[in-house]
This record gives sequence, structure tokens and C-alpha cells, in this order.
Amino acid sequence: MRMDKFLLDNVTDYGAVPFWVLIHHKMSEKMGYWKASCSVLLVCFFVGLFSVYQCSAAEVDAYQTAKLIVNASSGRPIPETLFGIFFEEINHAGAGGIWAELVSNRGFEAGGQNTPSNIAPWSIIGDQSSLTVSTDRSSCFERNKVALRMHVLCDSEGSNICPAGGVGIYNPGFWGMNIEQGKIYMVVLYVRSLGSINVSVSLTSSDGLQILATANIVDSDVSNWTKTEVLLEAKGTNPKSRLQLTTSRKGVIWFDQVSAMPLDTYKGHGFQKELIEMLEEIKPQFIRFPGGCFVEGEWLRNAFRWKESIGPWEERPGHFGDVWMYWTDDGLGYFEFLQLSEDLGARPIWVFNNGISHRDEVDTTTVSPFVQEALDGLEFARGASDSKWGSVRAAMGHPEPFDLKYVAVGNEDCWKKNYRGNYLKFYDAIKRAYPDIKIISNCDGSSYFLDHPADYYDFHIYTSASHLFSMTHQFDHTSRSGPKAFVSEYAVTGKDAGTGSLLAALAEAGFLIGLEKNSDIVEMASYAPLFVNDNDRRWNPDAIVFNSSMHYGTPSYWVQKFFRESSGATLLDANLQTNSSSLVASAITWTNSVDGETYLKIKIVNFGNRHVSLEVSVDGLGLNSQLSGSTKTVLTSSNVMDENSFTDPNKVVPDLSLLENADKDMNIIIAPYSLTSLDLLTESNTIKMPQTDSSAGSSI
Repeated sequence: MRMDKFLLDNVTDYGAVPFWVLIHHKMSEKMGYWKASCSVLLVCFFVGLFSVYQCSAAEVDAYQTAKLIVNASSGRPIPETLFGIFFEEINHAGAGGIWAELVSNRGFEAGGQNTPSNIAPWSIIGDQSSLTVSTDRSSCFERNKVALRMHVLCDSEGSNICPAGGVGIYNPGFWGMNIEQGKIYMVVLYVRSLGSINVSVSLTSSDGLQILATANIVDSDVSNWTKTEVLLEAKGTNPKSRLQLTTSRKGVIWFDQVSAMPLDTYKGHGFQKELIEMLEEIKPQFIRFPGGCFVEGEWLRNAFRWKESIGPWEERPGHFGDVWMYWTDDGLGYFEFLQLSEDLGARPIWVFNNGISHRDEVDTTTVSPFVQEALDGLEFARGASDSKWGSVRAAMGHPEPFDLKYVAVGNEDCWKKNYRGNYLKFYDAIKRAYPDIKIISNCDGSSYFLDHPADYYDFHIYTSASHLFSMTHQFDHTSRSGPKAFVSEYAVTGKDAGTGSLLAALAEAGFLIGLEKNSDIVEMASYAPLFVNDNDRRWNPDAIVFNSSMHYGTPSYWVQKFFRESSGATLLDANLQTNSSSLVASAITWTNSVDGETYLKIKIVNFGNRHVSLEVSVDGLGLNSQLSGSTKTVLTSSNVMDENSFTDPNKVVPDLSLLENADKDMNIIIAPYSLTSLDLLTESNTIKMPQTDSSAGSSI
């Protein structure tokens, strides 16, 4: 039976029948019936309209109502430092992540200092009849003595002929090297041999069958360690590539410190452009680095030590991070973090070890060498180019001091036995040498007064979505005297978060509105963790997900973009009148440094499952001002547990549209489970859109 015939024969409420069904059915009747059907059609049409009207009215009645009164003439400045980022070496965020080095275990040190040792992930090309590979301690670098020894048994002629393509070793990088056609890669390696060499340096597919780029190193005298550089231009693209070193010449060859990096990195400083550009998008005002638990170590012997992460990359020994359980060559070291902060225009916040790890502690009576190490680190960053450690910085290409003015003494160590005693040793020594440096204590001072001096106290929170959203008012009643708060780690975790859900992001947005409104006591805040390599998820969720060739922002990342203009803005008096506990809002004015225009930004988080009809009233913009060029940006989705992914990276991203009929008094419908930003340009006459950045097909 045709659906239109079935509906007309069986449905008595024609208001529920689609109008096209009525037309289609009546037009197919005999012409003799048409005149009589006309009146039926008209009746049904009006009944249908009445039914639709009833439905719409019912929906409006179901909306919650709220009113937001913004007084634009009353406000206070928000600290310029409010929102930044926290980078920790976790999830292969640095090694195999933002640091553009493609080779994993480039110096063959990951297997330990004793030889023979494990060379993973390096593997051999050939069989035992054609070559043997081992490690020894013959390197020319004092701090990393392990080198790889390759004994080639086959030759290009004679009884044991090498297979086509030769024999050798290859490195797959961090779950595959992303090699892109047309891009140039710099391969640097150290080589030694008792005879002449002819070594092919190639970028290939994971099985070695597709040659993407290749060059030969031919040398008649490498009896001493020799540094060799090769530029390779890729003739194809493969996200699962490998670097291989092969030869068909019999003999013994030693290799050490094998590096491969793209020439095109962020500002030429060795960082992956695409990932750092995502950080640019959120305009971080500070970078807290390099951890986190990475700084502490499970044991002190495996803690990050800044002195071993500076100087020429070939001379850095690397270390095993025993908290997150992987090796880092420390090409991304103390200097590189300072450089990245400068490149992003963000303030560096250095977290150093205070003689305490997860499992062992240095007694306060013997902590002075750790204090001196921190002072040396400050001299490296800030000292004159002719000072002991400042000269090392200058030799690395940065004669001018870095603008380091914030340090954190340890991470999450407040409850440890020796923390307070150790902390005071660091505090006194640093304040004597650098009185302008702001010192951050691990102890939370939001609910009680600290028993030791500090410029800031650290506040960490990982919890459920409902709990974090309820913490919008966490700092409402915190004492305004004493040190300021640094919320250096926050996120929704557990089942609410998945691997990055909308629900988690909205709870975080509500929490951030609370921080924004309490920014007279909370001066800095950062989400954690920042990055995750999808091949090594040590923590869920994270702001930015990547693999060798793709990346995307989770909804929590996109929330950061809604707050990127808050730092240094003016917080306005915004009074939200509502019976709902699921609605929070704030208002700021900020000036665009590009066009010099001033904008009013109103942010609303609806953490409930009902639409909200929000009446907005803005006062105090001035008699000659009007609202124009207004936009509305919404972050929402059909399901609160929706996530982005490599297959659908834009499933939950902000949607930007022109806000029609914007005025000082207006009504806005706020979607359920959403973050909404109203951006209003305050100027006369001309209507224009606020300048926005774009990413992943959307902008804020």
C-alpha cells in the first residue's frame, strides 16, 4: 500500500499528516473529485498549521528561562597570565610528538650503559650469514658511550654476495615516520670504519620496498668518528616510513647518534609545526614545563635533570622516564622549552625537582646540591652571556637571557616528609639571588593558610564532570590575602571523559568561568595533559591527539579557544538570574590587537538537558555606542558523550554564525549541553565581523 493512501485512509487527525502527502494524494485522484477535495485540503492545511503552532508553543513553554544583566561600566582587569598550557613528557607528547626528531633511540642508549644491550626499535636488514649487529662502548661521546657495531659478512662479489639492496639496520621511528612528498629531511649520523665505506641512507616504506628518498655516503677514510650530514628530498608520501642504513661492502662499521628531522620545523627550532600551531591558536600566556611526575621520577635516579638535557644534542645522555615508562633522548630539553615559550610569546614556568621523587627523598640537611642545581638553571636561563651557565646558553645560540620569572618547587610533594624543609631552602636561596622570581608551592592554600612563604600555591583537580562543574564556585570564598592560586592541572577524568567527550569539556568550561570570575585570586590555570600520541595512551583524556601523520583537538581543546581572549581582558559585572543550577555565565571586554576594536564577549555554559531562553541585557556601553558585527559560537553535539577522532576530527567543534538582531537587549536560545559565546563588536555605524582564527573548519 502507498504511504500517502495509508495515511489518508487511516489517520483522522489530518493535522498530523504532512501537507505534501495530502497534495500528492489529491492530485492523483480523478479530476471529478478535485473540486470537492479543494475544501478538504484547505481545512487540513489550516488544521496542520494549528497543530504545528501548538507544538512550537509547547516547546517554548518547555524552555527554561533566565536573564543575564551585564553592566559594561563596572569591571576589573583579569590578570594577563590567566590561561596558559602545561606540557608534560607523557604519552610520548615530546619524544615522538612535538619534538620533530623522527628516530627513536638515536644514540643506542635506551638499552642501558652495559653492553651488549637491546637496540630496539632498531632492527636488522639481512640474516646471520650476511651480518651481525651488537653494541659496544666505543662512542666518542663521554656522556653516552654506547655505539652500534655492524659486521658485514657479505660483499658485492665473491662467494658470499650481499642480497639486492644490501644489508644493514633500520629504524621505524615512533610507530612510523611520516615522510611527505616534496619535503626535505636532514639525516645526521656519526660513522667509523677501519676501511672505506659505501653506505646508502634511505627513507623507505615500512617493508623497505618503496624507496622514498636515498643518498650514498662514500668515504675512503673514516678511521676516526666522522660526522656526516645528508639531505633527502622525498619523492613520495608514506606515514609509516622508516630510515635505513645499508651497504653491500664487507667490513665493520660503527654508527652512533643517528638523527633524522624535517628541515621545515616551527620557527626553525625543531618543533613539529602542525602541533605547535594548535597551541598558537589558543594564545597561551604561559607554559609550565616539563612536568608533572616526569620531573619527580618514580626514583630520583630517573628524574629529569636539566643539565643533562642541554648542549649539543649528540652529547645528551638521555634517560628512562620511570613514571611513564619510556626512554627519551632529551633532544627536547630545558633550552628547547625556554625557546618554545619565547616563540609562542608565553611566560616560561619551570618546574624543578626538589630532592623528592615518588619513592625516595633527600633529607633537608643534604638538599643543598639540589638547591645549587636550581640556581645554576636560573643562571642558564637568565644569566649574562659571559657567566658560567649563561655562556652555555649563548653557545647554544641564544646570547640574550630568557624571560624566566616563575618557578615551581617540585610537583605534588606537599604531603611528603621533607617537602617543607626542602622548600624553604629553595625559597630562601632563590629569593636572595633573584628577588623578582615568583615561587610556586605545591601546597594548596585555597582552604587554609600556608605555613610557609610563597607567591603562588598549586591547585590540581581531576574528577567527574558533575563534580568539576559544581566547582564553578570553588574559589568564591577563598581568602584574598596571601599567595595567589595557580590551577596548574585540571580535567574531567573517568567514565565521563572517555577519551575526550563533550560532557567533560562542558564541565571544564563551567569550571573555567568560575576561575575567570575569581581571577582576583586565581592568576593562572592550565589543562592537563596537553598531548597524547594515540599509540601510547598513558592517560585519558588529553587536549590534542596525534599519530605520525594526523592530529585533532578534543572538545576540551576547543573549550580553550573560547577563553583565549580572557587573559588581560576586563571582567564585567554579570548577574545571572535563573532557577537552574546547570547554567553559568560570564562577560568580558577585550581589545583586538590586530584591528584595535573592542569586543564584548559573553560566555554561557548550559550543563542541563533543556533549552534555555536567555534574556540578555547590556548596560553601560556609552550613549554613542551600539552593538554591531555580532557573532554566536556554539560548541555542542547530538550526544554529550560524542568525541572527535581521526575518522571524524570535526564531530564536536565550535560552530560560528552571525548573530542577527543583536542589541543591548536581546533574547538568545541556548542549546542543551552547550557552550555558547556571544561576541559583540562595540562601535558606531559600520557592521563588521570580529576577526577570528580558523582551525579544523571552524573558528571562534
